Amino acid sequence: MVIQGYASLWGAADLNGDVVQAGAFADSLAKTGAEGVRMLHGHDGRAVVGVWDAIAEDARGLFVRGRIMDWSPEARLAQALSRAGALDGLSIGYRTARARRQGRLRVLSGVDLWEVSLVTFPMLPGARFSLSRTPA
Repeated sequence: MVIQGYASLWGAADLNGDVVQAGAFADSLAKTGAEGVRMLHGHDGRAVVGVWDAIAEDARGLFVRGRIMDWSPEARLAQALSRAGALDGLSIGYRTARARRQGRLRVLSGVDLWEVSLVTFPMLPGARFSLSRTPA
């Protein structure tokens, strides 16, 4: 099952007050590429549910495209929930490399991206995926 969407949006504050600046993922993606970023369900390291085929920064944010596989019960559950429209959120797992305070916000200008999870309730409400009609 192919999915795609935005795992992060430039300049949008998440529910924790973090804002990602355009270009924040560039160094990390240059080192690892999409193959170095895991697709998890709910940030659970034991629930690898697929693979990311493409991860790129564009004018809107961090775009991701990948495949939810059927290799485990967790992956099949993620497929079923996604197909039904019950799972459509994305959330990033990362280490902050560079950040600054701006009032109550923390502006992230450098992020080491480890994983992008499929989640029920994303910290950044606009971080969503949908089923893709184009092959990966």
